[in-house]
Amino acid sequence: MTPLAVDECALEAVTACLDAAADLAEARGGRRPLVELDPGHALAAVRSEALLRDADGRGIGGFAPLSRLWRAADGWVRTHANYPWHRQALLATLGPEDGLERAIAALPALEVERRVYEAGGLAVAARTTDQWTFEPGPLISIEPTGQGQPPAPLSPVPNAARLSSRQPKSALPASALPASALPASGLRVLDLTRVIAGPVGTRMLAALGAEVLRVDSPRRPELSLHAFDGVIGKASTLLDADTPDGYAALQRLAGQADVIVTGYRPGAMRRLGLDTDRFPDKVVATLSAWGTAGEWGDRRGFDSLVQVATGIGWACGVDGARPGALPYQLLDHATGYLLAAGVLTALARGGGAHVSVSLVRTARWLLDHPPGRPQGEPGDFRTDLGNGWSGITPPGRLDGVPLRWPRLPPAYGQAPPAFTA
Repeated sequence: MTPLAVDECALEAVTACLDAAADLAEARGGRRPLVELDPGHALAAVRSEALLRDADGRGIGGFAPLSRLWRAADGWVRTHANYPWHRQALLATLGPEDGLERAIAALPALEVERRVYEAGGLAVAARTTDQWTFEPGPLISIEPTGQGQPPAPLSPVPNAARLSSRQPKSALPASALPASALPASGLRVLDLTRVIAGPVGTRMLAALGAEVLRVDSPRRPELSLHAFDGVIGKASTLLDADTPDGYAALQRLAGQADVIVTGYRPGAMRRLGLDTDRFPDKVVATLSAWGTAGEWGDRRGFDSLVQVATGIGWACGVDGARPGALPYQLLDHATGYLLAAGVLTALARGGGAHVSVSLVRTARWLLDHPPGRPQGEPGDFRTDLGNGWSGITPPGRLDGVPLRWPRLPPAYGQAPPAFTA
């Protein structure tokens, strides 16, 4: 149990995304579809990576052994070492694995944080809410950047009258809403994100009709969990932007996209030629852990680290002696749906905008939210993902028709670096 309004924020984030999708559908087609969301479906969707199952019915672990809380000399520190390069940085800083616990226990938590970050690793001291300074700003920032053109009109929905909410849901065939009539139909999305938050947002855009192409570097291959869960609904390609040909291909894709979604830090954006001011007529969405300004603006981060930095860990602690954690990766999932909501809203307004969201701003929203209560249990919304795998369907119904994942089964890195439409 947690005193924080975790389920309420999850439901509100998914609802915001679906409402923004309906706004876009109305802007493109002149008619706003009926939006429905089963709370149990939303609560299953925000646990999607935990509910993913392989052909043998097994899940995939989300955290490596060295991604955990450690007792420091004056408090607690959380490390993140899922990726090999982060694990190497941690051990290079504090010594071999069998001595890591003693090394951390001998140092103040802030000193562990400083040393590991300077070495390119990830460690964050556990703070209370009073010890973390939140930067002001909206939950979803949408800044117009140019004279963008509205997306092309949607194709008409055949027999729209029979999709009325007055009809019993059982009478509505899953194929009643054609892909060409989905709110984001015909839009191209270049997905330059990793792990959970960004991929959640972009796969929801895919479920809403967009063609999403995810690009990863072959030098930084994705972990097995995210190489499957993070490419559901998308085409996935590998492209080395540090080579001349790869750089040129990335620029070509950026030029062809209607939406560019990035999880890169500001320095990496500039290095790759993806500065937001280069694309004033596109929707460019920026996802970050800590925001893009201030002392932490250039730092890497993950949901678990933001929890302990902002005081959520202590708020979830059981006995006040050790920080706890949220019951699921809410910061990742809520931020992902808010990211998609921002993109859809910018498109409905005519495009040409910079959308930005961050895990830390979502953390502040959660902490500021009036206390709530659990909203029930996740429902059974499992679907066949192909090759024996199963997972959760995208949450929501438009005009009574459930959303579906396109492009199954997921295939990490197997597509050519090109949009098909």
